[in-house]
Amino acid sequence: MKKNVIIIGAAGRDFHNFNTFFRGNDNYNVVAFTAAQIPDIDGRKYPKELAGDLYPAGIPIYAEEELPKLIGDLQVDVCVFSYSDVPYPRVMHVSAIVNAAGADFWLLGPKETMIRSTKPVIAVGATRTGCGKSQTSRRIIEILVEMGLKVVAIRHPMPYGDLVKQKVQRFATVEDLKKHECTIEEMEEYEPHVVTNRNVIYAGVDYEAILREAEKDPDGCDIILWDGGNNDFPFYVPDLMIGVVDPLRPGAEVSYYPGEVVARMSDVICINKIDSASLENINIVRRNIAKINPKAVVVDAVSYLTVDKPEWIANKRVLVVEDGPTLTHGEMKIGAGTVAALKYGAAELVDPRPYTVGKLSYTFQKYPEIGVLLPAMGYGEQQIKDLEETIARTPCDAVVIGTPIDLGRIINIKQRTVKVGYELQEIGRPNLEDVLKKFVEKHQLKR
Repeated sequence: MKKNVIIIGAAGRDFHNFNTFFRGNDNYNVVAFTAAQIPDIDGRKYPKELAGDLYPAGIPIYAEEELPKLIGDLQVDVCVFSYSDVPYPRVMHVSAIVNAAGADFWLLGPKETMIRSTKPVIAVGATRTGCGKSQTSRRIIEILVEMGLKVVAIRHPMPYGDLVKQKVQRFATVEDLKKHECTIEEMEEYEPHVVTNRNVIYAGVDYEAILREAEKDPDGCDIILWDGGNNDFPFYVPDLMIGVVDPLRPGAEVSYYPGEVVARMSDVICINKIDSASLENINIVRRNIAKINPKAVVVDAVSYLTVDKPEWIANKRVLVVEDGPTLTHGEMKIGAGTVAALKYGAAELVDPRPYTVGKLSYTFQKYPEIGVLLPAMGYGEQQIKDLEETIARTPCDAVVIGTPIDLGRIINIKQRTVKVGYELQEIGRPNLEDVLKKFVEKHQLKR
């Protein structure tokens, strides 16, 4: 008899697990997805166009809070946990809920879910959200392009809109971001690739179809770069796995799922932000990495800042806007904008909480530890409007923008704005250039 399955997710890994393991599999009947972490993604359906012939009506998506009732009502046999950046107690808390309701609790691994490419694959992952995957990916692309190679990036999914339209997305220009109706969270990941590195990046929902399109990209493709999301392990079989760890959150590399999977499977571990962390915390991370993955090559790095108008920070009252997921489920207390505000002598970090509206007010209720920073939440049109109004209502001399995109291009900001960027810079040897030269030679990719 077929087993009834619920996939517990957050509109990313869950869809991939379905596509690679359950779609077309006659042994299972996926009766529902549940959704967490990301607002307003429950209440939809995984569409029939993507679900395949076994699911002519599509698959409903419910809130994770409904899980115990769903297991009973839908006679569920198996629940598959399929999202990332989660502390181990939370994973087992969900497992207890599932087991108490009578169902089995599964975690699918790389063997069942990774797809093999016809091109060499370099994968970048991390042990937490906000470790510095994006700037690491950009640095890797910079090095490979200088070697004369064509790199096509593929980003971990963020499909929060029309899933059928988002099956395969290609971004080569800023205009493509508008064409695909990207959220702020999507633009934060795609825009630096097309603006800074001037390379193509793919994303979407169906990662087998995405990979095949990327391999034959019209601009050429020598290497696929997997630009991971949260702390998930790759969707593709990597020929070189690079993991990024964060000494500002020491111990997370062995206490979060699936971040420890990334740390254990990586060929190279990049310890980022060593200029910002204490020596004690850096050494905690070093010891943990040496214990769980002693064969990994360790690269030390910093995230150096670029600030376009530092004079608008000095002795001013500033509102700091940071990357949304890094502050929410990433649990970071400080970001690039905060570092810049402190470095250049801001008189005050203005607290936005008295001035929030709509969905942003709910974000602070759900994540009260955010404090005086403003997360650039923009998963939908209403959130973007709420962000714009909250900034407008907050009395400050300047807005310090620590997000990876030009936020002023998306919303109207009446105050002065200071743009903060951040790039990866390796310290000492070995460095990423050493690692990538060996990779290129091994795969005979030199032009």
